[in-house]
Amino acid sequence: MLDNILASKLYRAGSVAYVSRSGGMSNELNNIISRTTDGVYEGVAIGGDRYPGSTFMDHVLRYQDTEGVKMIVVLGEVQFGHAGACANQASETAVAKNKALKESGVYVPRSFDELGDVIQSVYEDLVAKGEIVPAEEVPPPTVPMDYSWARASIHCTAILSACPIWIIYSVLCCQVGMSSGTELGLIRKPASFMTSICDERGQELIYAGMPITDVFKEDIGIGGVLGLLWFQRRVPKYASHFIEMCLMVTADHGPAVSGAHNTIVCARAGKDLISSLTSGLLTIGDRFGGALDAAARMFSKAFDSGLIPMEFVNKMKKEGKLIMGIGHRVKSFSNK
Repeated sequence: MLDNILASKLYRAGSVAYVSRSGGMSNELNNIISRTTDGVYEGVAIGGDRYPGSTFMDHVLRYQDTEGVKMIVVLGEVQFGHAGACANQASETAVAKNKALKESGVYVPRSFDELGDVIQSVYEDLVAKGEIVPAEEVPPPTVPMDYSWARASIHCTAILSACPIWIIYSVLCCQVGMSSGTELGLIRKPASFMTSICDERGQELIYAGMPITDVFKEDIGIGGVLGLLWFQRRVPKYASHFIEMCLMVTADHGPAVSGAHNTIVCARAGKDLISSLTSGLLTIGDRFGGALDAAARMFSKAFDSGLIPMEFVNKMKKEGKLIMGIGHRVKSFSNK
């Protein structure tokens, strides 16, 4: 990965910004742009979800207002399974989109193989016009060695004869605890996470001071683990058992939904049966218990408007609204 960062010149800003669907294609785009232009200014992958958190246009408009960006590259979805590659109608296909973009004045390659050539052609044209001043080449920063690799090299003396002097020095630093090597920036410190609750720095995970092997050996159970994570200490057996009983009671969403929960809370507060029942009923709304009412209103409105079911579904889809309902068999063969 570090070699790719250096080869793609990501250690300094270029003139080209890109936005793509797939994060997996970012490395390839960095490589292509670094070979055909003066490098990448910024790159963003919005993800392959059907409804991503940001869109191509969000970033394109942002790039247009960024002074250092002189050229924008957009890579659409390569159709290999992402939800964003789904085309439900002719206007959503890659062919239709490329045609519309080309008619709007966008430079569109005929295939991915030609992407690099098109980027280079446009870049060289902008340089010739004086709109882009190629970024100055600067020496890349020293890339620290991986801690694990350097540590393993201590036991591999045969490699020393072929190593540059700075690697030999860094390996010698390993033998004295690597403190000198890390201070000089020759060795990259290992990544580790530590909080007041858990510690992942060693060879074994530790929960609130208790090694994970002891967790299994003493069979403290789910309740005991939650006690370590939540309260940061060993809880008594009865407390562990109580936590597990709470999980058993709420494992099924039935007694844990808003109405049932409020009914239970009201009853535990000493209220009478009618008051407890009404507190649960008054919780019913659009996000709980009201799905059937909302579905009835939607279907009635569609029927009164003379829409057939397919038209109704397409209309709601275009408006980005969910169709209310209940009892969806989302994991059945007929997904209704």
